Amino acid sequence: MELIKIYNLLSNFYGRQNWWPVVQENGDCIYKEEYLYRERTSEEIFEIIVGAILTQNTNWNNVVKAIFNLKQANVLSVNKILNMDLEELANLIKPSGFYSQKAKKLKVVAKFIESAGGIDSLRNFPLKELREKLLSLWGIGYETADSILLYGFNHPVFVVDAYTKRIFFRLGFLERNSSYEDVRIFFEKNLPEDVIIYKEFHALIVEFGKNLCKKIPLCRNCFLSDRCKNFAQ
Repeated sequence: MELIKIYNLLSNFYGRQNWWPVVQENGDCIYKEEYLYRERTSEEIFEIIVGAILTQNTNWNNVVKAIFNLKQANVLSVNKILNMDLEELANLIKPSGFYSQKAKKLKVVAKFIESAGGIDSLRNFPLKELREKLLSLWGIGYETADSILLYGFNHPVFVVDAYTKRIFFRLGFLERNSSYEDVRIFFEKNLPEDVIIYKEFHALIVEFGKNLCKKIPLCRNCFLSDRCKNFAQ
């Protein structure tokens, strides 16, 4: 079954996801369809960069709490994160877990942004160059870098996570031990080069993986079960 058909089935079932949200000053997390289409502001891009780091090894609700703390303290900016005390920063992002390491990562990425001339300067970097620079930073792996590129800078890079590998191995598209880059390239070769499809498909995969195609899958409730190798066994 073609990937785009699976995308359409997921989209019809779950509806528009509208990732990446913006955390409001009162702590509400707002998902807007316009975020799929328009360029993000520099402030929004930096929030996405921060969120992509904070969401490592935790759930999004914890990230929202940490970003809310940063906003309440009025320090969610490149310059303020660069210049604030590391321990104070770690304390603010405590809800996200692994806060000491993540505070260091935020400092590293803020220093990179400053040295590059700011967010607006990074907009002008070619995709390949910006991806390589992000991946060269301590604490920034493939998934984090690609989330920043796709959701922040609207670059056509498909984001791969554990849900993607699990689901599409079960559906028979991937080998069990496929690498991140193998999976990313597979999706990019077999989908239209469309940023909105990339964003929505990634978000839909997460929704499907959390609710149905879990570690112990709920196959009998699944609308893809008739196409699934795992269910057939």
